[in-house]
Amino acid sequence: MNRTALYITTILATATLTGCFDRPRTTESLCEKHPEICQDTNLRDSQCRLPRTHLIWQRYDVLNTPSDLEKFKELKLTYDYQECLEYAALIEPREEKERKSRRTQALINAYTAIERLLQELSDSTEPEILYFRWGQGDHKALDQFLSKEGLPEMETPEIQFALASIYSAKDQDKTIRLLNHALELYSPDQPIKQEIIQSLATHAHQRGQSQQAFLWGRVGIELGMAVSSTEKLNAFYPMDDALRMHLEKQAVEIAKAIKQGRYREDMSIPAPLPEPELAS
Repeated sequence: MNRTALYITTILATATLTGCFDRPRTTESLCEKHPEICQDTNLRDSQCRLPRTHLIWQRYDVLNTPSDLEKFKELKLTYDYQECLEYAALIEPREEKERKSRRTQALINAYTAIERLLQELSDSTEPEILYFRWGQGDHKALDQFLSKEGLPEMETPEIQFALASIYSAKDQDKTIRLLNHALELYSPDQPIKQEIIQSLATHAHQRGQSQQAFLWGRVGIELGMAVSSTEKLNAFYPMDDALRMHLEKQAVEIAKAIKQGRYREDMSIPAPLPEPELAS
């Protein structure tokens, strides 16, 4: 390695280490260093401690990376914090009566922060944010969202599920393809969105595809999801024991493939029963 390359490597390593050590270790030290991201909350109050902490650290992330997606995370955490404060503001403290007024003020501040973030994200073209804005009544955002269909930025399980939810009322075949594609996009050990499995089971049931509905119900069970129970599935979809065991085995393989990030849509086609061996 020449001297110039060694110098650059040393600078980069130093910068990385400095960044690590610069990050505050506690919420208290973070608020001391950046009071502007904490002062509108109900600090030093046991109520809403967890959502407040999550919000403060996300604000710190926005401070360092002020992207639309980071701001969107802040918006969602602000909604969580607001929901907690709405309950906490009703509680009468036994001591320090001013705590109630601080909670009320923090709630008002949360409303203000939400309005600010909504305004800042009103022109965002990020798919996740467009879908959210459509849910808030922005029909122009839906047109923008659908115009991105097929683009690489739409290739995430969450976005494919969002697309499926839009098409579910008017095109069931496309909805099922999108739901399956959402499962194909999962990486190994990535948390699986339960609603995808639930939707596949529901669509199969609505179409009278009892084996497919049973299969997806069993996949949900294998993934540890509260989609259904063995007893309910067996009662709802009566079939002979050989077929049931066959589908249960297929469900195990599908669940394993999803968890390992190697699922393909053709795996979900109910496989025919193997031919019984003839007695010799």
